[in-house]
Amino acid sequence: MNDTAVLTIDEQASEATRFTDELVRAFGLEASVAAEVVDDDIELRVEGSSLGVLVGPKGATLHALEELVRAVVQHAAGGQSARLHLDVAGYRQRRREALAAFAEQVANEVLDSGTEKALEPMNPPDRKVVHDTIAELDGVETTSVGEEPRRRVVIKPA
Repeated sequence: MNDTAVLTIDEQASEATRFTDELVRAFGLEASVAAEVVDDDIELRVEGSSLGVLVGPKGATLHALEELVRAVVQHAAGGQSARLHLDVAGYRQRRREALAAFAEQVANEVLDSGTEKALEPMNPPDRKVVHDTIAELDGVETTSVGEEPRRRVVIKPA
């Protein structure tokens, strides 16, 4: 018999906040942790100073922490949980903005030259930012090529 209660999305957000707060303190850091439910997703934010250790090189530690928090919430929720997104000190938001600007720059180069350009390999969330950015531009389109972890976006004339 499964004695794990199914948690509401607000209870899942509370569990994610509690666990993440304890995790941050275990690192010996001071930060505020807040969760917000947006369109059935849990947006979890950690804010403070000197939080780079939680982000790691190219966001690798942040990604691992997000997976850990997601697993803890999923376990607490009896196997079913909402989508969860973790951001530390605004890193992911800044990364999305920088990727979008870079994608627009490359799109302009493709429009000027008429030649497609392949970008460096990216993780799925970063590729989505590029695809979404290019989808809003006229005269260019994208495709993903390759296999993980070397999958990359190609921007080409439409």
